[in-house]
Amino acid sequence: MPRENCTIREHQVGPFRAVTISNGLLSLTVLPEKGADIYALEYIPRGVDVLWKSPWGLHRPGSSIPSAANSEAAWLEHYEGGWQDIFPNGGDACSYRGAGLNFHGEASVIAWDYALKTRGTSAVEVEFTTQLARSPFRMRRTIRLERASRAILITERIENRAEEDLHYMWGQHPAFGAPLLDGGCRLHIPARTFLAHAEEISPNCRALAGARSAWPFVEAKGGGVVDLATLPPAADRVTEFGYLCDIEEGWYGLTNPGLGFGFGLAWPKEVFPYLWFWQELRGSFGYPWYGSCYVMAVEPFTSIPGIGLLKAIENGTAPILSAGGSVESRIAAVCFEAGEPESISKDGSVRLGHVPGRT
Repeated sequence: MPRENCTIREHQVGPFRAVTISNGLLSLTVLPEKGADIYALEYIPRGVDVLWKSPWGLHRPGSSIPSAANSEAAWLEHYEGGWQDIFPNGGDACSYRGAGLNFHGEASVIAWDYALKTRGTSAVEVEFTTQLARSPFRMRRTIRLERASRAILITERIENRAEEDLHYMWGQHPAFGAPLLDGGCRLHIPARTFLAHAEEISPNCRALAGARSAWPFVEAKGGGVVDLATLPPAADRVTEFGYLCDIEEGWYGLTNPGLGFGFGLAWPKEVFPYLWFWQELRGSFGYPWYGSCYVMAVEPFTSIPGIGLLKAIENGTAPILSAGGSVESRIAAVCFEAGEPESISKDGSVRLGHVPGRT
């Protein structure tokens, strides 16, 4: 198979400027004006974009109903799917040090600057930066793709530019959809514990609210256990929300045996020691899902629960960034074929084990 050169293209996606990098195996599109969201991540040999797209799509800020009752509704109105950087707040809005922190934080809703750092045939690299307005944090995200690689390499850095120490929540919010997502998909995670969210978010939740169980066979609200590592049949209506804890290594893989294809993520577990687990498999009715959304997100996070910074501080899981300090993370997003992952490294290397259908 010939090795295609790396390319980079600046163009328009709906109302937003976009930057797309590609190497013939992977194509990744970022929207700098929309939180530097990763809008699409396509595995070209299969023609599969692994990221979900919301049915309401992209809207330029200010183009939809301007009377959202709260910041959660405002965030959801402009949630196109894809992959967001959630910072410095996760989940419910709250007030911290006099600043109103909106639902899922400021970083995912403001514009970022970008610069092309490497533009060669063997590698491309783009740097995205932003300065938050309500909190004194600066963020930088560098995305790199090399020729013949099946991995996107992402380096992120947060800096506290204040003269006081500050708490924060930080997470990665990749949302997966069909055709990658389907009944029978398997989630491979070296974790020991699942903690169901304290309150049931839908009557179609299967896990018992607030229950702490050994992953992946978690306590079901109707008795018995449910295997959360295997997606239910696509015709079922299911909603789940909870947290994976006691993570042994910072990686997971999501495989679709029917496609013989999977997606994996690797990250530093010392930065993101938890995973938020969200399934909206046509299981919630009314605003905003209306029973029509089929999406799953598995999100490396600094903190739990997912109901705002103040609750994370109460829970003792909100890190503190010292005045003038910084934190950096290195993440790999990788596509792979024909096997189940035994490990995924932050350089994008995948060690595969069992191949379904083979002995």
